[in-house]
Amino acid sequence: MLNHITIMGRLVRDPELRRTGSGVAVASFCVAVDRDFAPKDGGERKADFINCVAWRQTGEFISKYFTKGRMIVVDGRLEMRDWTDRDGNKRTTAEVIVDNAYFGDSKRDGDSSGSYSAPAAPSFGGYSAPTAAPASDFAMLDDNDAQLPF
Repeated sequence: MLNHITIMGRLVRDPELRRTGSGVAVASFCVAVDRDFAPKDGGERKADFINCVAWRQTGEFISKYFTKGRMIVVDGRLEMRDWTDRDGNKRTTAEVIVDNAYFGDSKRDGDSSGSYSAPAAPSFGGYSAPTAAPASDFAMLDDNDAQLPF
């Protein structure tokens, strides 16, 4: 069976980082994801607000580098959680348990407040930021397809 979800959207508020009794980091946040279609009457597109939870280094990474309004891409699994509200009513919540998180925009795109210097390329959840290849690794090809090796 497969339970995998990838979403891309903007953070509704700053991530909230907490620690369990044993000191394990857990970040919770909400992502607003626009729907792919607009209403037929020309109205405004709706958005879904998806609760997410990230544990350990991934949670610390998200709470350190993401703020309200930033575009984020997360992938993980969808989990249903049962809980009881203050009135004693049983409730069910769907949330994404985040395995990996990626920047969906640059700091410059997401925040017009001024300059930004990127942090050292962090590596969390199997992701490390790509480095630019030197320009000398590329060669121009003629339009002649006979030179292609395939």
